[in-house]
Amino acid sequence: MDNRTSLVFILTVFLLCPALPMADSQADSIWAKRDKVMGDLYADDVARNIGDVLTIMISEDSKVDNKAKRDLKKEVDKSTTFNGELGITTPNNNLLPRIPGFTMAAESTNELKSKADFKDERKFIDRVTVVVVDILPNRNLVVIGARRRDIAGDIQNIEVSGIVRPSDIAFDNTVKSEQVADFHIVTKNTGIAAPYTRPGWLGRIFDIIWPF
Repeated sequence: MDNRTSLVFILTVFLLCPALPMADSQADSIWAKRDKVMGDLYADDVARNIGDVLTIMISEDSKVDNKAKRDLKKEVDKSTTFNGELGITTPNNNLLPRIPGFTMAAESTNELKSKADFKDERKFIDRVTVVVVDILPNRNLVVIGARRRDIAGDIQNIEVSGIVRPSDIAFDNTVKSEQVADFHIVTKNTGIAAPYTRPGWLGRIFDIIWPF
């Protein structure tokens, strides 16, 4: 093959190379491609945006011990004496006749003693994952979440909501319930065990008629 033939062959190959499929000219990397929906390589998974989730560590321990004592007493002792003179007279005689005099006395005593003692201790521990539904102008997160459990016919519904400050969220994307502002928690229990935790209808009627 002379020099002229070699030059024509090289030019022909060079011109045909761009027409080859691009997929054939590019080799895949040996490393797996990162999913576009994932965050940055060094970013954490702490909730920051609407739709993110975080877990509230519920640990509510409330104790109430109220005592009231009252001791009220009132005594009244009153007496009145009337001699029969009405006090309406003229120089010569009375305009009104004299009436019999009388004496009146009255005594009254009012006494009230009462004592009340109320104690209530409750403890609630759970974990509920909530969703960020709004972001306030100061970057605080408004969260709402619910959980439903159905175990052997006993149904428990838990609903929580509140406002979370981003700086209170731990590195594992959790926050304590006492750090949630405007924290609301509602629990509803239904099922087999529910009738045994509240008075029956007849007992509630007697409580209304005779509340003492």
